[in-house]
Amino acid sequence: MIDGIFVACLLLTGPALAASLTAHKLASADTFILVEAGAYAPRLLSLGWRGAHPWENQAQDSLPDHVTTDSGTALPLAWHLNAPLSHFDRRRASLVYDSITPRLRLRWQWRARSAYGPLEHDIRIDNLGNENLWLPLQSSLRFDWHSEPAQSLARFWVEKGAGTPSAEGVHRDPLRDGDNWAGTSSTYAHPRSGQQREMIPFMLVERADGDRVGWYLGIEFSGRTRIMLERTGDSLHGQAGLNPDPGPYRTRLAAGASFETPTVFLGAFRGVVDDAGNILRPWVRAVLNNPATVRDTHYPLLVNNSWGSGFAVDEVQARRMILDSRELGLEMYALDAGWFRAVGDWRADPLKFPHGLARVAEFAHQAGLRFGLWVDWAQAGLSTAPGALNVHDARTRDWLIADPPPNWRQGEAFKGLTIDLGVPAAREWAAAETERLVSDNHLDMLEHDGYLVAQGSARAGHPAAPPDPSTLRQYEDAGFQWVDASNATDVSYHATRAYYDIQERLRRQHPGLLLEICNDGGRMVDFGSAAHGDYFSITDSYDPLSNRRAFFDASHVLPPAMLESYVGQWATPSPGKFRYMLRSGMMGWFTLMLDPTRWTADQHATARAEFELYKSALRPLVRAADLYHVGVRPDGVHWDGIEYYAPATGHGVLYAFRGNGPGEPAHRYPLRGLDPGGRYSVRFHDRGPAEDYIASGRELLREGVEVRLAEPLTSELVFVTQVHGSSR
Repeated sequence: MIDGIFVACLLLTGPALAASLTAHKLASADTFILVEAGAYAPRLLSLGWRGAHPWENQAQDSLPDHVTTDSGTALPLAWHLNAPLSHFDRRRASLVYDSITPRLRLRWQWRARSAYGPLEHDIRIDNLGNENLWLPLQSSLRFDWHSEPAQSLARFWVEKGAGTPSAEGVHRDPLRDGDNWAGTSSTYAHPRSGQQREMIPFMLVERADGDRVGWYLGIEFSGRTRIMLERTGDSLHGQAGLNPDPGPYRTRLAAGASFETPTVFLGAFRGVVDDAGNILRPWVRAVLNNPATVRDTHYPLLVNNSWGSGFAVDEVQARRMILDSRELGLEMYALDAGWFRAVGDWRADPLKFPHGLARVAEFAHQAGLRFGLWVDWAQAGLSTAPGALNVHDARTRDWLIADPPPNWRQGEAFKGLTIDLGVPAAREWAAAETERLVSDNHLDMLEHDGYLVAQGSARAGHPAAPPDPSTLRQYEDAGFQWVDASNATDVSYHATRAYYDIQERLRRQHPGLLLEICNDGGRMVDFGSAAHGDYFSITDSYDPLSNRRAFFDASHVLPPAMLESYVGQWATPSPGKFRYMLRSGMMGWFTLMLDPTRWTADQHATARAEFELYKSALRPLVRAADLYHVGVRPDGVHWDGIEYYAPATGHGVLYAFRGNGPGEPAHRYPLRGLDPGGRYSVRFHDRGPAEDYIASGRELLREGVEVRLAEPLTSELVFVTQVHGSSR
C-alpha cells in the first residue's frame, strides 16, 4: 500500500480492475489541486485558491492515442494504470501508465517545489521496446474549467520586448463567449506590423467581479511553445505546451529513449494581476533561479558595457573604461562585440588586444570589478584559423541548419550561420568552447547573443524530425540565414534541451559564473531561461521610454533583478533629465551602454551618487520586495511609476516619472501593499527634507503620494518607511 491510497498494488488491465486510486490533493500555501488516476487516463479534477470555490475541470486528460513506425505504420495505443509504480503524497503525484504493444511507459507528474506558489506538471514517455517510433504532439497540459456563462472573466498576457517594445505591451482583455485566443513564444521573435507579438509564455485568467479569484499558467521552456484558450458556454478550455505549427508535429522516440513535455506551472490567486505577480516572482526566485546568484548580495549588478563605443573597443579603451567604472562605483565591466578575430573564431583580435583578454580580466579584478564577455557562440563564419567554426569545414558543415548559399558572405560583422545544437557533436563542441572561453579569459560573466536555438533545419539526418520538402524555405533576414519548415518545433525542442545542458555544465564547472541571456535583445525572456541564466536583456532599444516599457511589461511575471535595461545615448541637457535617463534603467539590473569617460564632471558626480543610492537603498528592494505597477504603462506623455514595498522590513520606494505632456506638473500615486493601520515617513529624495512628512498607511493607500516635477521628462524617488506598527 502506498500512502493508504491503493486498494491493491497490481497492474490494471482490461475490465477486471484490481486496483484504483481516490482523488488526492496537492497543495502549496496558496494553491491546491485535486488529481485522480483513472484506469486508462489520469485527470486533474480541480484547481483552487485556499478557502475559495475551486475551478472544476470537466475533461479527462488525453494521452497519445497512437505512434508511427519508421515505415509509416500507425500503431494504436491502449494505456493502463501501473499502480505499483505510481505514487502520491502532499508534495508530489506521479501516475504511471503502460502500453503493452508497443512497449511504452508514461509518467504524468505534478509537484510542489516550494511552500508557496504554483504547482508544476510534466509528462514523460519512455520507449521500452526495441523499435524506433514517432510520437505525435503531446500537450503539456489540457484543461476544461467549468465557468458560469454569466461570470465576468478577463484574460491577461505580456508581450516580449523583443527588439523594441510595442505601444501596448500588456493585454487585459474581456473573455467573452466565443473568444478563441492563442499566444506563442520562441527564441527568435520577428515582430511584424499588424501581427500579434510573441508572448512571455504565461497567461492569467481573473474573475473580474465577485471574489476576484483567478488562475495562471506558464511554460518553463525556451523553444517554440503555445498557449490556447477558448470560452464556449460553460466551458473555459485550452492547452499549453509545444507549438504544433507549422507541423504536422512529430518527434522521434528512439528505442530506449525518452520524451519529456515542457514543464508547465499552474497557480491560483485572489485579487488583481499584481497580487498574482507577488506570488509568482518570489516563486521564480526560489524555485527556478540559481540559488548561488540569488544569495549574492551584489545581485543585480551595476555594469559598464563597451557597446557604447561599438566595434571601436580595444585594450586601451577597455582599461580606461574599467578605471572610470571603478571611480563611478560600478561593479562589472562587460566586453561586448568587437573583441574577437571573426565570427566563429572566438579568440581575441591580436591587433586590438595584443596581450589577450585574460590580462584585461585581471586588470578589472585588480580594480575591484568583475569581468564579462559577449559571445555569439552558436554562429559559424568564414575564418579558417585553427579552432574556428567554419561554414565550409567538412567536419562541422553538417552541424549547420542548412548549407550556406553559393558565395555566401556574412551580412554583418557579428552574424554568421547558426548551428543546430540538437546535433550531439555540435552540443559537445559548444560545451567545450564555452568552457574554454570562461577558463581562458577568467570570466565572471558570459553573455550569449544571436540565435542559439535554431528556427528550423533543412537537414534530414539530425535528431529532430526531417523537414517536409514541400514546406522548406531558406532565406535571409536581418543579416541571418533562416529556415522555415514543418519540423521547426522539433528542431527547437532538441536545440533547447541541448542549450540547457550547456548552461548547466557551465554552472557546475564555474559555480560563481553569471550567465546573461541577450539573444538579440529580449527574444528569449521566458521561464526556461530563468532556470538556466541569471538575467535577461529585455529590449534592444536603449532609450528611457523603451527601457521603462520593457520593464513594466516583464516585471508582471519575472523577478525584477533578472530584468536588464541597456542605458544608451539620449539627450540630457539638464541634471534632471540625466537622472531620468539613469533611473529609467535602474528599476532592475542596470547596464550602461555609454562610454562614461565622455561625461562631464557634474554628470560623473551625479551618476556616482545615483549608483551609490542604488546599492544602498534601491537594490535591497529590487532583490526581494513586492512590486506594484502603480501608474499607467509608460507612453512618454503621461506620468508612470513603479512601487516596491517589503512588508518584512517596512521599507519601500516609488519610482515616479513625468512624461512630456503639457500642464501636468503634479501627479498622485495611490500606493499598495502598506499596512492600513501603520504610520509611514514619506521622503522625497530630490526635493529634500523640507517636503518630507508622516502619513498613515490608510491615507497613502487611498489618497496616495503627490509628486511634483516642474520639468518634463524628469523623475523622483519617494522613499516610504514604516515608523509605527499597526493600530488595529
